[in-house]
Amino acid sequence: MKKVRETLTSYSTFFILINIIFLIGGSAEAEAADIEGMVLVKGGCFDMGDSFGDGDIDERPVHSVCVDDFYIGKYEVTQKEWSKVMGNNPSSFRSCEDCPVENISYLNIKEFMGKLNRMTGGKYRLPTEAEWEYAARSGGKKEKWAGMGNEEGLGECAWYMTNAGGRPYPVGQKMPNGLGLYDMTGNIQEWVADWYADDYYKTSSKNNPSGPPSSQYRVARGGSFLNKSWGSRTVIRYRFTQDDRGREFGFRLAAPVK
Repeated sequence: MKKVRETLTSYSTFFILINIIFLIGGSAEAEAADIEGMVLVKGGCFDMGDSFGDGDIDERPVHSVCVDDFYIGKYEVTQKEWSKVMGNNPSSFRSCEDCPVENISYLNIKEFMGKLNRMTGGKYRLPTEAEWEYAARSGGKKEKWAGMGNEEGLGECAWYMTNAGGRPYPVGQKMPNGLGLYDMTGNIQEWVADWYADDYYKTSSKNNPSGPPSSQYRVARGGSFLNKSWGSRTVIRYRFTQDDRGREFGFRLAAPVK
């Protein structure tokens, strides 16, 4: 049985419902699905983008951004959770139900969230790109990787090309970052809500930016088991069409506070 996952007091009634829906066996108190393991992120302002000066041009200019309070998943959504909602498992690595679900597109995730919200009455969504980076950097700190500032220690908090052996791993096995979030660096690359534009940082709004109004591409963040350390940085931005799928694409949930 999986270790018990803590829940948030302010979401207690909501999470009881989730426990019932995702209960695999035993009591709701003894076993809770990762989906309800949300962390409250207190909002604030930070310098978004490549403050280390070794990134791509679309990670600049560094610009001041402020985000409101929000909830974000402590873990990436797993294959078991996806199957409970969707009735299928699209993952390439199917022998690991506690591994993050992968081989899913942005559009697949939209369908998943629609079904989940209808089942629960919740308001689950994807994090915005700004929310994701703020959370990955332990509340906007100057962290090159989530919870880690030096490459020598990266293997302690991330599954990436050097130590992953070409596959993802069950969520939550590595060290969390300063907010208690796992696998924000590596394991599975995570879709976020925003459309992508390579020059968006030049025009981004300061308060709760949500990306350009439209584009050919969506954004993914965090790197995966296929990426080297540079490709797993907290500020790196990947672009894909919203129906692209691959064995490195997954996601984690976010939710509003109000």
